[in-house]
Amino acid sequence: MTEIDAKIDALVPAWLHLPDIAEMLDVEVTRVRQLVKEGQLIAVRRGENRTLQVPAAFIDGTRVVKGLAGTLTLLRDDGYNDEEMLDWLFTPDPSLPGTPAQALSENRGTEVKRRAQALAV
Repeated sequence: MTEIDAKIDALVPAWLHLPDIAEMLDVEVTRVRQLVKEGQLIAVRRGENRTLQVPAAFIDGTRVVKGLAGTLTLLRDDGYNDEEMLDWLFTPDPSLPGTPAQALSENRGTEVKRRAQALAV
């Protein structure tokens, strides 16, 4: 969990509070906090009350977007911190096209992971 800077905040189109995610996933909010702690989601403090929020693009209806956890693991293994991961996931990549976050939500996780692995080279 990290503070968010204005650049990253502007890149991410929509955010969700942890209780809203818990409701969408039909789990307790403690389970959502556990997903953050395990690195399967990224939560940042933002807004006037500095509440924990997660990019809405990470949730697909009633589940976490397929391929997100693996992508976050690859990026972490490459030394990326939460802010750098958000920057990478929400910055347009002409080779995809779109952003890596969009590609994940469109079930193009293999392409995203390939690009994440290439970052380590």
